[in-house]
Amino acid sequence: MLSLYQFPISHYCEKIRWALDYKKLDYRVVNLLPGFHAPTAKKLAQRTTLPILTHDDTAIRNSSAIISYLDNTFPEHLLTPVDGGNKRDALDWERFADKEIGPCVRRVCYHTLLEHPALVIPFFTVNGPWYGSWVLRPLFPFMSRKMRKLMDINAATAQQAQQHLTQAIDKVHEHLQGKTYFVGNQFSRADLAVAALLAPLCRPAGYGLDWPPAYPEPLAQIVEELSEKLAWVNRLYEKHR
Repeated sequence: MLSLYQFPISHYCEKIRWALDYKKLDYRVVNLLPGFHAPTAKKLAQRTTLPILTHDDTAIRNSSAIISYLDNTFPEHLLTPVDGGNKRDALDWERFADKEIGPCVRRVCYHTLLEHPALVIPFFTVNGPWYGSWVLRPLFPFMSRKMRKLMDINAATAQQAQQHLTQAIDKVHEHLQGKTYFVGNQFSRADLAVAALLAPLCRPAGYGLDWPPAYPEPLAQIVEELSEKLAWVNRLYEKHR
């Protein structure tokens, strides 16, 4: 039995939702509430970070490690290229996405979204415990301050993240010129990782959230400025998600 313990809004968790669906695996989703998730996560994997995938008596954390486990355990619909060179390149692009894109997207998005509890609380509580919204509403100011501290989110770091993210997207855009996929001629974990971690900026339907028609400012302007170079994300979602 495969179980995914996750936050619905998390783009790292989206990596695993996408991988499981792409591989056509049956699994159950356990949506946890931010902050309240810690005891469950520690019991499963001795850490508080999500996603965590459990398979019978095995618990795997870290999105990249989970994808490797899925490919090794369920080899149909491989996401890791078999060819040595392509495999290395795919893993390199995934590491790039995990380190250079994911944290910046999180910081840029949350800097705005945490100012709008009516918008972001449903992202935290969708399909979770029935009491989720009742609990998070009064606690949201405290939770917002805690998240900002833990993830080092403020005006200065959000600006730095935006600049770093722009450079990373430029690198991706340049690499994809004349290409359909990041590595070789097939969809791989490289495409999945980069697209999933950029997805909150594109609001694709396949992500599983009811996105707002537009984000509040200043996030809306950031998304607009990046939209042309991120059009491929929505195309990839339409084709492979």
